[in-house]
Amino acid sequence: PNEQAYRYLVDFRFAIEQINKDPARLPNLTLGYHISDTCGDPRKAVRSVLQILSGTREPVPNYSCVGKRNIAGFIGDLTSETTVPIAQILTLYGYSQISYGATDPSLRDRAAFPYFFRTVQSDEANYFAISKLLSHFGWTWVGIITSDDMSGEEEVHSLAKYLSREGVCIEFTIKTNTVNDNYIKQYESTIYRTSTSVIIISGTASITFVVALTNVISEKTLILSSNWGNNDIVLGYNIIIFNNSLVFVPRYHYDLGTPEMSRFLENLHPSKFPEDKLIDDIFLLFHLCLSKDQNKNILYKYTSLRTLRNCTGQERITDLYYFRGETNSPLVHLAVDIMSQALHDMNMLLIRKSNQHPYKYQIPRAQCSDNCLPGYRKAPKPGAQSCCYLCVLCSEGEISNTTDSVSCIPCPDMEWPNENKTQCFARMEEFLSYSVDVISVFFSFISLLFFLITEVILGIFLNYRDTPIVRANNRSLSFLLLVSIKLSFLSVFLFLGRPVDITCMLRIITFGITFSIAVSSLLAKTIMVCVAFKATKPGSSWRKWLGVKLSNSVVLFCSSIQIIICMTWLAISPPFQELDIHTSPGTIIIQCNEGSAIGFYSVIGYMGLLAAVSFVLAFLARSLPDSFNEAKYITFSMLLFCSVWITMIPAYLSTKGKNTVCVEIFAILTSSAGLLACIFLPKCYIILFRPEINTKSHLLENKY
Repeated sequence: PNEQAYRYLVDFRFAIEQINKDPARLPNLTLGYHISDTCGDPRKAVRSVLQILSGTREPVPNYSCVGKRNIAGFIGDLTSETTVPIAQILTLYGYSQISYGATDPSLRDRAAFPYFFRTVQSDEANYFAISKLLSHFGWTWVGIITSDDMSGEEEVHSLAKYLSREGVCIEFTIKTNTVNDNYIKQYESTIYRTSTSVIIISGTASITFVVALTNVISEKTLILSSNWGNNDIVLGYNIIIFNNSLVFVPRYHYDLGTPEMSRFLENLHPSKFPEDKLIDDIFLLFHLCLSKDQNKNILYKYTSLRTLRNCTGQERITDLYYFRGETNSPLVHLAVDIMSQALHDMNMLLIRKSNQHPYKYQIPRAQCSDNCLPGYRKAPKPGAQSCCYLCVLCSEGEISNTTDSVSCIPCPDMEWPNENKTQCFARMEEFLSYSVDVISVFFSFISLLFFLITEVILGIFLNYRDTPIVRANNRSLSFLLLVSIKLSFLSVFLFLGRPVDITCMLRIITFGITFSIAVSSLLAKTIMVCVAFKATKPGSSWRKWLGVKLSNSVVLFCSSIQIIICMTWLAISPPFQELDIHTSPGTIIIQCNEGSAIGFYSVIGYMGLLAAVSFVLAFLARSLPDSFNEAKYITFSMLLFCSVWITMIPAYLSTKGKNTVCVEIFAILTSSAGLLACIFLPKCYIILFRPEINTKSHLLENKY
């Protein structure tokens, strides 16, 4: 248990009772309090403050869940680590705070912490005083021992800066662990071998630290930082080792060693205050007295090696060293006293104002121009004096949050002003979202629908794979074409949702490769139609080209070129996620940057080249006998494909953000659906509804 923390609580209670007994301090008012233990944890400190402000066990930020309460202010905390986050929250709500131990230099910034005060000096003042002291005595060669935590790290950094200004050099710096004295003993040899006689002790004060240091630095002159000098319990634990020490201790205009304080401490006994949990805890922890609360006794039994006993009733709180007041400074008492004095002054001011006549003493107005409200800035009037000005609305992307602002402040890149231009907020993010954009759901539905239709057609072709109409049109290429069209429909999902680097790389590349396979299959079909027609002539040399080798070679060769283009694109300058904050004010457009425009247009251009070649060959072969020919369907499908993608290019270049993505998805769905409808729907019609003409004899007679 922390003895000093309990002494602080007793001092706090004594101050509250003193104030409430004084009729002149807060007339007709009673000062109450709510105590929370931060446990030295900033997260617990924030939760405790929000609990007090909300009035509930579970904090509800920005809400008070109980009836009207008059919170006068906050006292605390002891350490800077917990005080800073508390001060940041209370600054937002305008509550005063007085700390009795936080020495962080950043807390003196009145702009950041306008309602924060403290009863101790800043660390910076202490470092300045120590450096001047060393310079005065000519001590230019010193050692530093500090705690191995954030407080110790910050103190050493700031202290070294002030020592350097005075020409003081640091022989060694030892960072010790205040929890385990074994860490301290590792550095005993360093301290024994040092040539300096002056050592500065800084960081977090700890009794464990004191015990371990007793034999190590008994012959050294110690200079203590404010964290140690203000800790009465640690200094008083073993005052002998600090006999040769120097410390700057703040001088207060009073102390607590008064008869009134002595009587107050004598009266603190469980027999007089049986319901007081604070007194009960002090006697249990430090006098080892059994509590009336059996839960406390059981908890202590399992958490401590010491045994509780039945006390005689003669024990007194003043029997404990740290409650005698010999080394105690009024840090907490002074904080409460200052807070109550401020409340007193405010009450007196309100009383005086209520007795004044509101119009008799009204201050006259003497301004050339009205005040510029937040969101505006002052601009000089042409030909007028400096006190005459115009109020100009802040420019786009800028704010002003003070009255009569001379200039506006630009918002960070990822933020944008509110409507009144008084505060910056996070920009809205724009991308093709499933949850916000209905068109994303529509595209998903259409893509899945076409995928299922393609799956059904593939099933029909597999089921009727031995029928003449399927075999006559190179069924292996038909199967490959159907699979590639399915993948093209599924590639739409890479364009939906929040873009990331991996989806940006896969978008066009996945569609480009799958569609190149599809168009290569159509090209192979067209070539096979031409070869088959020429091979029908007697003695034709084209017969040796008949077979699957030619069609497979065409598909493999044409697709490989597209794969090489895509891999080169990825290797040199791949697509990536881009945050566009310039196109639309107040909005971050999350989109994919192609990385290399040459790579993007090479993929699209190669698909166009394949489609054009297929279109020309199919157009030339359209008049061949129907028994071998599906060239007219290929001609129409390639005409549709080229029309869609030629139209897509100017639309793609003229749109931004998610509209660009919609153009790409529309082009993919339309071109893929065109291939599916033109090539396979006529055949499915014959297979399902005209089976009588799906025979070899009808094919040879050119009847379909």
